[in-house]
Amino acid sequence: MSLERTYAFQYLKKTDLSFKTLGLREIYIEPTSPYKSYPQAERIELPLNRFPETPNFFEILRSRRSDRKYRGYPITKEEIALLCFAVQGVTAKAGPYLLRTAPSAGALYPIETYLAVNYAQDLTPGIYHFEIRSFTLEKLREGNFGKLLRDLALGQAFFESASVVFLWSAVFRRTMAKYGERGLRYIFMDVAHISQNLLLTAVALGFKACPVGAFLDEEVTEFLDLDGNEERVIYLATVGK
Repeated sequence: MSLERTYAFQYLKKTDLSFKTLGLREIYIEPTSPYKSYPQAERIELPLNRFPETPNFFEILRSRRSDRKYRGYPITKEEIALLCFAVQGVTAKAGPYLLRTAPSAGALYPIETYLAVNYAQDLTPGIYHFEIRSFTLEKLREGNFGKLLRDLALGQAFFESASVVFLWSAVFRRTMAKYGERGLRYIFMDVAHISQNLLLTAVALGFKACPVGAFLDEEVTEFLDLDGNEERVIYLATVGK
């Protein structure tokens, strides 16, 4: 098959912007809520009292590597708070928009952050949703799911020994209601910005981290009880000591 016949290439061509396509009517996509929360879940406040001293920023950039060698050491709630702040912490407000540490097309923030905590000093192992407005973790279920995530990530063993696994889902309507089909491009850009923030912060805190794109999409999405149409998992990252 030639490159031009692939679905990926056809999507890029269909969503190209040019003088010829500007102003052409897109299909209407109904908008949705800009925030997600689990009202019935137990909420755990994340402490963010201070920012620690870290290496020089350019030293952090030079040191960043995808590293999969973890030892199952526990992570603290304070360290999780710093990682969550780096990922999607609120830094300003502009009208109805809560601006965050990572950029987002149109300030629409389609990415939701989930954490599978495997090893923590003062947090029960389990699955959590990061609620950005209250800066809390919403506990969805308890248990160490490292082995299951290893299997869903095509047998990548380091998922078992990671202290925490970040799972990012996309709520497609948030972006595509404004930008149409081209908005899917922006969604993947958004999650890449978020992931890089996590990776650099992991280096700053002395952790190891690795982003992961190879996983069973449908099964990981079902694991988080997402419907797969309105919202689905699009990226993962492991963090460990």
